[in-house]
Amino acid sequence: MARPAYRLLAYSLWDLIPIVMALAHFAFVLWLTLDFHALSWWVIIPSALLYAVSLSWSINSISHNQIHNAYFTPAWMNRAFDLLLSVTIGFSQTLYRDIHNRHHRGNSDLPDAHGKTIDPLSIYLHGKDGQPDNPWAYTFLSFFRDDPKEIYQEMQRKRPDDARWVKVEIAVTVAFYLALAFFDWHAVLVLLPFWYLGQSLSSLNGYYEHLGGNPDLPIAWGVSSYSPLYNLIWMNNGYHAEHHYRPKMHWTKVKAFHRQIREEQRAAGVKVIPVSHGLGFLVSHRR
Repeated sequence: MARPAYRLLAYSLWDLIPIVMALAHFAFVLWLTLDFHALSWWVIIPSALLYAVSLSWSINSISHNQIHNAYFTPAWMNRAFDLLLSVTIGFSQTLYRDIHNRHHRGNSDLPDAHGKTIDPLSIYLHGKDGQPDNPWAYTFLSFFRDDPKEIYQEMQRKRPDDARWVKVEIAVTVAFYLALAFFDWHAVLVLLPFWYLGQSLSSLNGYYEHLGGNPDLPIAWGVSSYSPLYNLIWMNNGYHAEHHYRPKMHWTKVKAFHRQIREEQRAAGVKVIPVSHGLGFLVSHRR
């Protein structure tokens, strides 16, 4: 693939959009914490709710696209951008990359005879009798169920440089929020439950990206939403069946890819919902 004229970007000038939005997201977090003491509760509460939504948005758009097609050509710039995302979102981007890649290896697979799944994020992992987990349990308990120890140990064996960078990301993230707490501990304490809510909203999003998908049929591994507004704001995350079918395809190309395989998708029974994945609970999912 020919690189764009601007050689710092690995794929497309369109990637300037998520890069700028990542910087804006970080600035928003700084503003909300550093100016917290000067804000009224009429500003704090809606801003905190926006903060929670923005975490799910960043995880499923900016961070997600960085995982599959790193934005920059120089490796050090991708390291730096991963660090920025880690601090903004509140967890290691490099570790999340491996968790997410394991998700694509399993594609929300069903548990084996020992109750294990390849995909650590599978909606079937904690379900019963081959059924998906309860949506509210998956949404609000996934944060406490996650155990990346095995994935990190595999990273240590295969890519020790990445494992060391995970420690850097965690250390800088912890130091950053300790510094914010030193500046205004009230702000960090108030925003902490909204941070958890943001992680839960990301799980909610992931649940409806796969509820009704077919774990045994690659073209139907994911569930898509073609809402124009959703895909504009979330950088084509709605094309999720297409993404799982071709995970290395750049986010700007999945819409055209959908048009190419639309009839094949219909024949395979690919599920489509009329709302964004995060609002999937508003839709009836009965077969």
